[in-house]
Amino acid sequence: MLPLVMRLPVSFAWSTPGAALLVAAAATTQEFAAAIGAFIVCGVLIVLAGLWPALGRAITNIPKPIASAMLAGILFPICLAPVAAAVEQPAIAVPMVLVWLLLARLAPRWAVPAAMLVAVIGIGVLAGPAVLASDAVRPQLQLVAPVFDPFVIVSLGVPLFIVTMAGQNVPGFAVMSTFGYRLAPRPVLVTSGAASVAAAFAGGHAINLAAITAAIMASPESNPDPARRWVATFTSGIVYLLLGAGAGLAAAVVQASPPIIITAVAGLALLGALVTSITGALEEPAHRITAIGTFLVTASGIAVAGIGSAFWGLVVGGVLMLWLRPRAGSTARRVREPSPESSPVGREPETAHE
Repeated sequence: MLPLVMRLPVSFAWSTPGAALLVAAAATTQEFAAAIGAFIVCGVLIVLAGLWPALGRAITNIPKPIASAMLAGILFPICLAPVAAAVEQPAIAVPMVLVWLLLARLAPRWAVPAAMLVAVIGIGVLAGPAVLASDAVRPQLQLVAPVFDPFVIVSLGVPLFIVTMAGQNVPGFAVMSTFGYRLAPRPVLVTSGAASVAAAFAGGHAINLAAITAAIMASPESNPDPARRWVATFTSGIVYLLLGAGAGLAAAVVQASPPIIITAVAGLALLGALVTSITGALEEPAHRITAIGTFLVTASGIAVAGIGSAFWGLVVGGVLMLWLRPRAGSTARRVREPSPESSPVGREPETAHE
C-alpha cells in the first residue's frame, strides 16, 4: 500500500542475499521455529533502523570489503552445489547445467529459468505422479510459533539484518535516487521491517526495498511520466499475490526433489551474485587480506559457542581491518619518500597533461 499512499514507485522484495544466507542456515539450526524467531528479530531491527537513524547509519557504514566478503563466503558453498549434484544426481544435474551453460552464451536472461525447468522435469520424471498427489500442492497458510534461541538470533538473525540492510536497502535507495526519487528512510524501513515481522510467522524472511525490480518500475520503461510510475509497483504487488497461489506446487516439487538439486539450482542462480560480491570484496588492494579473511571464516561453516560462521566472519573482518590499517606515521613517510619506481633518476622527465 505504500506506493498508493506516497504516490512513489516504492517496491519491495524478499532479501536475495538473505535467501542465500538461509540456504546455508541448516548448519546453524535444524529447528524451524528458532529460525522464525531470528526472522522476527531481524524485522524488529529493521524497524529500529528506521526509527533510530544512528543504527541505520552504523549498519550501512559497514566497510564494503567486509560486507561483500561475508556475502561471498555465504554464497560460495551454495555455488559449489552444481558440481556436487553432477556427481550425486547426474541424470538431473548434468542436463540442467548443460542447458544453463548453453543459454548463458545464447540468451543469458533465460539461463537460470531454463535450468530450473529442466530440474523440475527431471524431478517430475523421478518422482512420478506422486508430486501432484501431495497435500503440499494446495496452497495453505500455516503459522509457526517462534522460538527465540539466542545463538540462532546471533548466528542467523543479526547477519540476515546486516546483509539485508547493506546488500538490499542501501542499493535500493541508490536506485531510486538515480531516477530522481528522494525517499525518506523512516517510512520505508519501518514498513518493510513491520512486514518482515508479520511474514515471519508464516515462514517468510526479511522484506526489503527492491533494487533490480525497482530499476525497472522506477524507470521510463514503466511509464514516461515519473508521477505515474507508482502504478507499476502497486499492480506488481497484486500480481505477486496471484503468483503466490502457485507456491503449493513449488513446495511439492521441492519436497519430491533430492536436496542437492534444489541447492544446485540456487547455486546457478547465485553465480552472478557471487561474482559481484567477490569483485566488491577485492576491489580495494589495501583491504584484500581483510576481505579474504572474512571470506574464509564465513565459507568455512564453523560454529563457535553455537554461533555460526557468518557472524564470526564479520568479527574477524573487523579485527583484521583495525589491525592492518595503515599507521599515520607510515602513511606520511610514504608520501614524503618516493619509491624507487617513482624516482626520476634514469628516466626522462614526464610532461604534465591536463
